[in-house]
Amino acid sequence: MNPLARDLLGADGPAPVERADAARNRAKILAAAAELFAERDPRTVTMDDIAKAAGVGRGTLYRRYPDVVSIAVALLDEHERALQEQLLRGAPPLGPGAPPAARLAAFYAAFVGLLERHANLVLGAETGSARFETGAYGFWRTHIRTLLVEAAVPEPDSLIEPLLAPVAAEVYLNQRSRGLTNAQIIDGLTRVAHAVLGAPRG
Repeated sequence: MNPLARDLLGADGPAPVERADAARNRAKILAAAAELFAERDPRTVTMDDIAKAAGVGRGTLYRRYPDVVSIAVALLDEHERALQEQLLRGAPPLGPGAPPAARLAAFYAAFVGLLERHANLVLGAETGSARFETGAYGFWRTHIRTLLVEAAVPEPDSLIEPLLAPVAAEVYLNQRSRGLTNAQIIDGLTRVAHAVLGAPRG
């Protein structure tokens, strides 16, 4: 388990060893789900769809994953942890050492990149209120609040969700469907970051 996993999960020692057959089933489930999520709106994918595509029984599927959202979260985990690692220990402005506004703008740019590659997975993991319940969302909240406090913005808690709302998968996909490019989206979010946390320096 890498240091970031220990930071986020508070786990000590090696992870339990996974049985070979369980590992094979997990790989089949995740591969089948990833393909289904790429083919259509993840919100229309059911557990039965995934079990059938993976060639596993419903019991096998439910023993490991309680619902479709948990499968999308598992698929996203590696990509989100990579971004979390950069936020914690990467080079500025994404990592520590840059002014809060520059760090927020860099976070927005990195998140748009994540959405460009994995928007359907994010959408699958954010169905309904699930967006607010994932460990990753809690991490993003903490990061945004830290930047707001560092910038001495009054009542920082009232701004966390408004600053995260623009990078919701549904918002991003709607913007792209209306013809906005990633560069235009990032430019708009950069202006938001500097408007809320301070003008660019230098």
